[in-house]
Amino acid sequence: MDVSAVLAAVRSGELDTKEAEKMLKKLPYEDLGYAKIDHHRRVRQGFEEVIYCQGKETEHLVGICRRMAEEGINVLGTRASKEQAEAVMREVPVFTYEPVARLLKAEFTIPDRIGRIAVCTGGTADIPVAEEAAGVAEFFGTNVSRLFDVGVAGIHRLLRNLSIFEGVNCVIAVAGMEGALPGVVAGLVDVPVIAVPTSVGYGASFQGLSALLTMINSCANGITVVNIDNGYGAGYVATQINRLAVRGNDRNR
Repeated sequence: MDVSAVLAAVRSGELDTKEAEKMLKKLPYEDLGYAKIDHHRRVRQGFEEVIYCQGKETEHLVGICRRMAEEGINVLGTRASKEQAEAVMREVPVFTYEPVARLLKAEFTIPDRIGRIAVCTGGTADIPVAEEAAGVAEFFGTNVSRLFDVGVAGIHRLLRNLSIFEGVNCVIAVAGMEGALPGVVAGLVDVPVIAVPTSVGYGASFQGLSALLTMINSCANGITVVNIDNGYGAGYVATQINRLAVRGNDRNR
């Protein structure tokens, strides 16, 4: 329970002040020894803390997931392997796993989804990164439309599907190889484009560096570039853009 929920419970009489004081003592973070869980992040930033699973000891990941789930807040883990996910789901059955996106989730409340963004890819090999971006945006309350395999090797595929961009507040364009797709999309839409280079490609793509440089050097306007394979970062920023587009600067909503 975050601080705003604690205060609301005190005001409604569901929680007495002594119990509330006990709960607030662990804010703004809770020290587990091997990890410090930031329970206060949603109050500061509007998003709960997200767990980066890759590289974590399985027992540490299970402990973090268990403790966060005990608070009854939505929990999202990125870059979770199948083995990590299975270990967490064994110990904390409320979690589910999306293997393509490698997202581990516990959802206690489903947020009302607002606005809409589009996520498109150059090829099918880019889909895992695109699904990470889409899944993150959906987790945080954004409607997402998907358009896969519309890269410049067959640009007619993109041009025949431009209707998907109508009414969106942001576009995430995911591509490897030479990374040309975001620049093309940015020249066709009137909303921000978040470019995501992927490590897909042959030797001279340098594990995504070629696509990254193409996207940074694009002559099209309105492009923001995130790091190689960073679908999470793209989904997070797209959600922020979408929220501002729908709600403006009304911070009370």
